[in-house]
Amino acid sequence: MELRQIRYFHCVARELSFTRAAKLLHIAQPPLSRQIKLLEEELGVKVFERQGRGIRLTDAGKYFMDHTQKMTQQLEETIKATQRIGKKDRVWFGVGFVPSTLYGYMPDFIRALRELSAQVEIGLVEMTTLQQFEALKMGRIDLGIGRIKLSDPEIARVVLRDESLVVAVPRYHRLASVAGVGVNEILQESLIVYPAAPRPSYADHVLDLFSQHGYVPNVVQEVNELQTAIGLVAAGIGIALVPESVRRLLREDVVYIDFQAVGFTSPIMMSWRKNDESGLLKDVVALAKNMAMEYK
Repeated sequence: MELRQIRYFHCVARELSFTRAAKLLHIAQPPLSRQIKLLEEELGVKVFERQGRGIRLTDAGKYFMDHTQKMTQQLEETIKATQRIGKKDRVWFGVGFVPSTLYGYMPDFIRALRELSAQVEIGLVEMTTLQQFEALKMGRIDLGIGRIKLSDPEIARVVLRDESLVVAVPRYHRLASVAGVGVNEILQESLIVYPAAPRPSYADHVLDLFSQHGYVPNVVQEVNELQTAIGLVAAGIGIALVPESVRRLLREDVVYIDFQAVGFTSPIMMSWRKNDESGLLKDVVALAKNMAMEYK
């Protein structure tokens, strides 16, 4: 089965017309029909059926469409990334990051990164640490800035910073006026964690910290976004443990309190492909490390 045949199939499936699909693909209709027939012969099932003067997808065709769209997209991205990586004079540099880093280290790093070379276009993509690993291996990004300690034989990692955790509570909460709290106070509260998916994530990091110290917090809600977690804190649903830099996310209805518990921190991790020998990548890694040492 050829990738070309799958692309032809997708075009016909979207248009539900061999005539329109042929025009879009800049080929004659007979060769297009022939390629679809060859595809059906190889699959051993019909992917299209006649419906009056038009056509429609069969159940088998719908299944094939759903399961090949993502595959072909990933393959096309991999091809483009391979071509980009293979060029010595790379002009695009992709950075994946978790949103919570935007409240501290990341903005200054991005500004410095954009000034590193006028020949480089910086692409920024919001994604979890787990998603960064997959994107790095596929070549969709060149650097990842995440929050959790994962390991992979193809990925190099370094801790840039290790942030203390703070407790986000509603403005009217009984703890809102205290300078700091310990683990025992937190165990009496309902805890909101994020993100709910995909896992493992920062949520698992926080829960694992409790587990390492022999504690089981009362998790009342799992949400996908930091902003959602803070919003639910403001609504009085529970409290949340967030990296210290999130204090910069100012809300009148939320107070951030020092968490006085040894070992409860959140690292900022930098990841890249081990086999990437790009001179630009080496410069970026050095820049990130130097800025992390100087960052206050």
